[in-house]
Amino acid sequence: MWPFKWFLFVHVTTGAVGLVLFWIPVFGKKGGQNHKKFGAVYAYLMFVTATMALGMGTNTILAPVATHSHLTDWPPARIQGIFGWMMLYLAILTISLVWHGLVTVRNKKQHLENRRWPNVGLNLLVIAAALLCAYRGWLINEVLMMGIAVVGVASGLTNLWFIYTPTPSRIAYQLEHVKAIVGSGISVYTAFMAFGFVRLMPHNALNPKMWSIPLVVGLAIIIYHQMRIRLAQRRPARMTTQGA
Repeated sequence: MWPFKWFLFVHVTTGAVGLVLFWIPVFGKKGGQNHKKFGAVYAYLMFVTATMALGMGTNTILAPVATHSHLTDWPPARIQGIFGWMMLYLAILTISLVWHGLVTVRNKKQHLENRRWPNVGLNLLVIAAALLCAYRGWLINEVLMMGIAVVGVASGLTNLWFIYTPTPSRIAYQLEHVKAIVGSGISVYTAFMAFGFVRLMPHNALNPKMWSIPLVVGLAIIIYHQMRIRLAQRRPARMTTQGA
């Protein structure tokens, strides 16, 4: 049990700090020093948090009852599904989104760099992990696992679409950055709602209403910032037209 407890301790510590820092670049001035500094710290914390989740998920698959002895009324197969396979999938999804969010901005002047194997490979891995999560959910008749897998497939496919777009627009990199980084926040907050609430409020752990909160808030943030970016692009064009 000691590896699981160690993974859990680091996971909760880095995840809690990261989820607080997440809001600084979201609401702060874009492109400023605080945005870059706290955004980078958030990204690194999420890499650590997700890596610990990979360890926890693996431990759960190997020893579901020992790692989750408090779930006395859960069959081992369901523990493996929710806290093993689904946790592995959400961890891979988080790593992929954070990585994609970082490299799309870093490579905005050299788009072909986005086609390097780590970025492409991570997105393919996310799709595979999502399909595996859905399959495992189907085996135990867990609709939640099958439903949330759609997010990973959509994320991987849309990211690959951007990567292999020959000439993305000037603002495409910003749009991808917002989608990926905020998407990683949705993923981690969703995981907290599922895994954290099992200990705090077991009867609400798999309540769809609780799971919908991060998704609704996150999508609202993505839509708002993408609209802001698009409007900012149109403004200079309008000024140029009026000046002419």
